[in-house]
Amino acid sequence: MKIQFFGAARTVTGSKHLITTQRGTKILLDCGLFQGINTDDLNQDFRFKAAEVDYLILSHAHIDHCGLIPRLVRQGFTGPIYCTPATADLCRLMLLDSAHIQEKDLERVNKRRERQGRALLDILYEADDVERALSLMKPVDYDERFWINTDEVSVLFTDTAHLLGSAAISLTLRETSPTGESVEKRVFFSGDIGRPHDKILKMPESFPQADYILCESTYGDKLHEPEPDMRAHLLRIVHETCVVRGGKLIIPAFAVDRTQELVYALDQLESLGELPRLPVYIDSPMAVKATQLMKEHDECFNPEILAYIEKDGDAFAFPNLHYVSDVEESKAINTRDEPCIIISSSGMAEAGRIKHHIKNNVEDSRCTILIVGYCGPETLGGALKRGDSQVKIFGETFQVKATVEVMDSFSAHGDYREMLDFLSCQHPSEVKQVFLVHGEYDRQVVFRQKLQSAGFQNIYIPSLYESVEL
Repeated sequence: MKIQFFGAARTVTGSKHLITTQRGTKILLDCGLFQGINTDDLNQDFRFKAAEVDYLILSHAHIDHCGLIPRLVRQGFTGPIYCTPATADLCRLMLLDSAHIQEKDLERVNKRRERQGRALLDILYEADDVERALSLMKPVDYDERFWINTDEVSVLFTDTAHLLGSAAISLTLRETSPTGESVEKRVFFSGDIGRPHDKILKMPESFPQADYILCESTYGDKLHEPEPDMRAHLLRIVHETCVVRGGKLIIPAFAVDRTQELVYALDQLESLGELPRLPVYIDSPMAVKATQLMKEHDECFNPEILAYIEKDGDAFAFPNLHYVSDVEESKAINTRDEPCIIISSSGMAEAGRIKHHIKNNVEDSRCTILIVGYCGPETLGGALKRGDSQVKIFGETFQVKATVEVMDSFSAHGDYREMLDFLSCQHPSEVKQVFLVHGEYDRQVVFRQKLQSAGFQNIYIPSLYESVEL
């Protein structure tokens, strides 16, 4: 058996790991889009034949994990796609939206490439490819082990509390030893590891003992700052920006989960009578749909929010909260000079309406841009979070005069201590090898040392396209 790393290798996007079993069965774990600058060519070529992949197992619906599934189908994949029910529902929203973005962005990208004398790109995929991909999805509940092909490979999903429906993947693969005996190899893929006290989702689950672990390492060198009162922190930023300076608070946020966490926090502040009377805009058609979808999957919610909903009636609705789908209404927000809060996707500020909101307000010293999650270093969100004095938006250079604030308490990725806690259900002596994926290399080096201190040995950091025999 071998595993090849076709994405999220020494980087945090493009999650794709291809397992080839002893019998030649090809299983792809995730099929994510590379995000950020200079990723166009990476997304065009898988470096493997899509039609030869037998099964796709999906950890969750974030675009850097599912965003190239329609392209895989476009290029010949026809096998089943296994995921949780909530992930299947979210993929419909995420992938149709992504197809729309591909169509819009292709013309702009190709104009730039033509000026540079480079070959023009084909569209990654269209809405029809998304529909074909969705028809291949086979939803499976958490904690229900199932066989994907006869008696060779079984799969178990366990909750990671990273996103609605997010799952870690435990594989048991049966092989034949050189002496003819049947042996089992247990391979675990963490997907993205959530946090133990998510505002909406349940706690991450423990998982069966593994021989080989593919573990994310996004925050492998970092501890999230303690947030004794997240709502108080958010309220301070709202007050300073909107009341004191009379500006707009711009929040790039993933349309699914992060946006709902923010709305839930603001809902609580409004219920307490502490939120200033000002418009709050959720400017994302997908976020509007995702909020309704989340309400339909409250089986994923933790007891605290369920108790709040029972008392309040709705955790995602309050006076002056406006869900915006219409394009003209979105544009009108930028023409208004009144203080307001704008929550818009994408979370890394790489696409969607948020780029327009940042473009129109980044040079206004009254305004604040609040970063509430991980942003790749090459993304617009990453540049703002890093403190760059200038940023490029739609090819134009802008001076950053707005205040930039960061609230890591909203991060959906566990820090290194939380990831170690997540792995504590394992007996390190039984783990033959750990592969660190989904992280920047310098952070992975630090996390490798943390894992070694916790008793794990043989920790490897694969490079892009590398193949390893298990």
